[in-house]
Amino acid sequence: MTPSWRKPVGMLGILLLILLWCVAITSLSGVVGGWHWTAQLVFYLFTGLIWITPLKPVLRWMEVGHWR
Repeated sequence: MTPSWRKPVGMLGILLLILLWCVAITSLSGVVGGWHWTAQLVFYLFTGLIWITPLKPVLRWMEVGHWR
């Protein structure tokens, strides 16, 4: 069985997604820093988990070659 090019491309895509997500969230730190600590906690918990949502189709594409 020959190695698939989709796995390295998918891994790079996932790393790029994580990098862009981190930059986007940290760029909001000036605004979020003025919030009450409980609001900050909810915001960072939510944004820390929501980036996982687009990974399922990417991982499926890496394995089988199609999105659905």
